[in-house]
Amino acid sequence: MPQNETLARLRYRYLPDHLVGELLSKRWIDNAIPFIALIAVIVVFGAITPDFFALSNLSDLGRQIAEFGLVVLGLAIVVISGGIDLSVGAVFSLSVLFALLGINVLGWPIPVVWVATLAMGAVCGALNGFLVGYMRLRAFLTTLVTLIIFRSIYELVFLHFSTALVSGNVDSDLWDFLGAGAVFAIPFSLILSVVIAIGWHIVLSRMRPGWRLTAVGGARRSAYNAGINVRRTVFFAYVWSSGLCALAGFLFAARLGSTGSDTGIGLEVSALTAVVLGGNSLGGGRGSVSKAIMGALLVLILTNSLINFGVTGPVTSMILGCVLIGAVFIDMRWLKNREKWLSKIYVSPAYLTLPPPPRTTDPGSPYALNDKLRNVEIIGLGVIEGPEDVILDRADNLYCGTRQGDIVRFFGPDHKRHEVFAHIGGHPLGMAFDRAGNLLVCIGGMGLYQVSPDKVVSKLTDETNRSLLSVVDDSRLRLADDLDIAPDGRVYFSEATIRYEQEDWATDALESRGNGRMICYDPRNGSTRTEIHKLVFANGVVTASDGQSFLFAESWTCSISRYWFDGPKKGKREPVLANLPGYPDNINRSSDGNYWAALLGMRTPALDLALSMPGFRRRMARRVAPDLWLYPNINTGCVIRFNERGDILESLWDLGGENHPMITSMREHRGYLYLGGVSNNRIGRYKIPGADPNWCAQDAYWGAPS
Repeated sequence: MPQNETLARLRYRYLPDHLVGELLSKRWIDNAIPFIALIAVIVVFGAITPDFFALSNLSDLGRQIAEFGLVVLGLAIVVISGGIDLSVGAVFSLSVLFALLGINVLGWPIPVVWVATLAMGAVCGALNGFLVGYMRLRAFLTTLVTLIIFRSIYELVFLHFSTALVSGNVDSDLWDFLGAGAVFAIPFSLILSVVIAIGWHIVLSRMRPGWRLTAVGGARRSAYNAGINVRRTVFFAYVWSSGLCALAGFLFAARLGSTGSDTGIGLEVSALTAVVLGGNSLGGGRGSVSKAIMGALLVLILTNSLINFGVTGPVTSMILGCVLIGAVFIDMRWLKNREKWLSKIYVSPAYLTLPPPPRTTDPGSPYALNDKLRNVEIIGLGVIEGPEDVILDRADNLYCGTRQGDIVRFFGPDHKRHEVFAHIGGHPLGMAFDRAGNLLVCIGGMGLYQVSPDKVVSKLTDETNRSLLSVVDDSRLRLADDLDIAPDGRVYFSEATIRYEQEDWATDALESRGNGRMICYDPRNGSTRTEIHKLVFANGVVTASDGQSFLFAESWTCSISRYWFDGPKKGKREPVLANLPGYPDNINRSSDGNYWAALLGMRTPALDLALSMPGFRRRMARRVAPDLWLYPNINTGCVIRFNERGDILESLWDLGGENHPMITSMREHRGYLYLGGVSNNRIGRYKIPGADPNWCAQDAYWGAPS
């Protein structure tokens, strides 16, 4: 092997660029920078600050982060919705004042004070939400005005009741517990805040209100067009923001038992710095609870440490302002360049070499060109679109999937009449009948489904076990494409790629990386697990006649292999056809005990050469429009018949591609070969010379009905 080729193979094998692309595509990657910054701040200030890790200091820090974290979380909710709330500091101070008035002056019971304080905060939020959400005023100016209004109310009331507030003394164990109590040495306020944070994490990441909030922040017009009540969503974002600020103020009042003229001043700057520093985008539509909490910790540790070192308040505020400017700059640059960086590195071609293809122009070749498929009978011309796979039942009815998400049944024996047998959605691909007569179907983007004889559709599985070391979330099924069933009922199906969706199959071809796999679904216990990893566009699969193995195709390596799932050779894999002239797709049994395989297209010298030049393919993906890429040639299809030793027994062609231009599947039934093609609008039927006119695959698998 030439030295350059060896280096290229090693470089693209051990420097997996695609992992970097996968990392950049993750939503949680936004947390990496604030997390690293948080660890750095803890390490630095923990080393230079006396008693930083002392229990008393950590306990006090926990109570502060409980209060400040609630304010930051409230502001983050508004920011995620695409707005901003500059009044959080004023609402916080007003809540502290209101709680102390209720306790020290009015003598209300603590539960009543708690409810009243939250209600007051909700009223403040409702005012902001009404003006911004329903009146559609500018959020920045509106909340700046309400900041002034709420702060003025605070100043007026505080001046009138300052003496009573300071001299008041509450004798209540509950009040003391709320402010300074702990459960197993953990401050109660911190526990309460953690519970609220977890609840909001679930709302934002797992529930419809959170999805709607993110959708509104990302693109309000699109959210409106999708049926989301944008104004109501914005309104409640502000209500929740002020409500959380009010709760923080209540806990602050319980902890300190007093307030002053400077309470809450500058809190909006600190909270906004924490929100942005944590990675929540000021543009809206991107943010999380974890980002808000990390930002709050960063700001609080930084502020407390500066105070411990004797830095004055104005200087601290100036530092926080500089940090805010830096965080906004990084956020803007990240948003602007992330997709650009991702587009450059996400498509990561692998190094792949193929041997020279077998000659098809040589009359003595088993792949010799012919026109046997030129005059195939056409079924359903113009009625269907995209019949990737075809299958027949014992009553000679013909089934196929369509691009519209339907499974269409053509009634035998002449297949002139048809009906929509079932509507599933997605694009039905590979199909197989089980012992009970249920039709099992692989659906691109959806998983494995079942259609009963009475047309009831049910999902069997849409996920498998996740690989422990996989950066890609390979638990979800992206492109399940063909299947077959073992004698004990286990379903073995292929998934072409774990990185790309069905419409991006050409991008996977450009990569030619081991993104595919074989998966087993066991109906006996409902489990799904991955059987074989790292296949190069895993495609057709058929269980062998021994009942202990299956044959499967890898399209971009132009090969068919055999894998034993039972018996003495369990777990062993060996090649059957290692160098095909085209790209293998579906595989099925033939009546003579051998196998049929479809070649969905033919290899070309240019693409074969490009497979050994990953750098060239990478540059092509970056600089050339996708419709101008080197594509696999899928204009000419072929069907081959072969045995388990890898001998080619027959090949069928339509040279001009006029009658049946592209073939992705074939199915033998009662002396005929039925042809499907994912890019076709028809099904072909070819009379097989000398084939058994009574052979039915369903009977061959499960026996004739009694």
